[in-house]
Amino acid sequence: MRILIVGASGTVGKAAAAELGRRHEIIRAGRSSGDFAVDAMREESVKAMYAKLGKVDAIVTAMGHVHFGPVATMTPEQFRKGLDDKLMGQVNIVLLGLDNVNDNGSFTLTSGILDRDPVRQGANAAAVNGAIGAFVKGAAIEMPRGLRINAVSPGLLEDSAAKYDGFFPGHESVSNARVGLAYAKSVEGALTGQVICAG
Repeated sequence: MRILIVGASGTVGKAAAAELGRRHEIIRAGRSSGDFAVDAMREESVKAMYAKLGKVDAIVTAMGHVHFGPVATMTPEQFRKGLDDKLMGQVNIVLLGLDNVNDNGSFTLTSGILDRDPVRQGANAAAVNGAIGAFVKGAAIEMPRGLRINAVSPGLLEDSAAKYDGFFPGHESVSNARVGLAYAKSVEGALTGQVICAG
């Protein structure tokens, strides 16, 4: 398969690329690195990427930022960070890329553990992750040409544990290999409309 991974240089993207790259051609895209430069929050940037990309068999999005901070002091602008970046960035990749995916291909989005196992200061992440899961469930019943759509919901990756030290008390970190297998299940399997938990 020919697979586009948006956000391939990030921790989660690298885990997906490492597993899928064993068997398939990987095309990498990101804001500042990869085979294609793309800002998923800007429609014109996404359209420009797709115009150069051509057809693929699967698209994986492993990108997007959220706001971590206490609800008591969070501003609407801060809350919108996750909505605009992680949620709409990934939705843009799907809505604008339907024609670039071959028949019976797939989209795999990335959510995260915090909508099902919340932590302090993670309300924005929880809301965004939940919305991504709801989007794939709703979109799956309308996808044309046999296309499938799922989300992978990784736990705290081992490679990210130091970065988020103190934010995830009691959470057991998950290996990159386990997260990579979740992307393989989505891309190579037959599931659609599912949130595939990894950790």
